[in-house]
Amino acid sequence: MLKFLLGIVLVQAATVTIVLLAPADLQGPGLLRVIVPVVVIGFLAAFWFASIAHHLRKDHLARVSEQFARERENLRVNAERSKARAMKQAQKDIAREARTTHAKANFKVGAAFSGIIAIGALLMLTQFLTVGIIALSTAAGALGGYFYRARQYKASLAPPASGPLIDINPQSGEHKPPLDRQSL
Repeated sequence: MLKFLLGIVLVQAATVTIVLLAPADLQGPGLLRVIVPVVVIGFLAAFWFASIAHHLRKDHLARVSEQFARERENLRVNAERSKARAMKQAQKDIAREARTTHAKANFKVGAAFSGIIAIGALLMLTQFLTVGIIALSTAAGALGGYFYRARQYKASLAPPASGPLIDINPQSGEHKPPLDRQSL
């Protein structure tokens, strides 16, 4: 606002100076000598004030636009953080549910195998030797297959120990594609 105050004071000082320098008789052409310069100074001041107002408006819009851009970026970053937190929490929940489910399944499978082994031992004690041996061998085979499958599943979840194996022939410098770990 001080920019406008300086302009107003300059316009008033110029108008007072023109009026004080005007001749005593202000009729006809003498009146035009006063009115024309005052009107010209008024128009110049109006254009000057319009230019100042235009620049102030542009500066204000730039500040507001920058503030909105910062706020939008902050919202975007916060949304990304909350999304990452939600994903991490969901993964924890899924892993916890998987562990609980596996523990329950392992208990049920263990109880079933224990029951089959107990039935096999009881049959052997009660002189049904063939049926008892068949029950025991079936339970042992199933238990072995269950442990083998659990081991394969656990190995598939573990990350590889190192990068892919690359075979390079030192004599020719040929590069062969990476080898599969399962082909080794």
